[in-house]
Amino acid sequence: MQAVKMYTTAVCPFCIRAKQILKSKGVSEIEEVRIDALPEQRDHMMKITGRRTVPQIFIGDTHVGGCDDLIALDSRGELMPLLNA
Repeated sequence: MQAVKMYTTAVCPFCIRAKQILKSKGVSEIEEVRIDALPEQRDHMMKITGRRTVPQIFIGDTHVGGCDDLIALDSRGELMPLLNA
């Protein structure tokens, strides 16, 4: 299974939902980068994604986007193939 990295904050309901979805798909480890605890990581996240909101999810080298993007990817049947690539 591909590595999953997620930029998050402590009190983000979309981050919590995205983690639940990924865990339901068998993802056992998610590398979390807390941009509220590490402000310099917010700048890095914005530079590599062009977005300011969390979560920002990466599966392997692929930037999935946020929680809504993750849900859309799953509804198109593309999440599991990406996780298992």
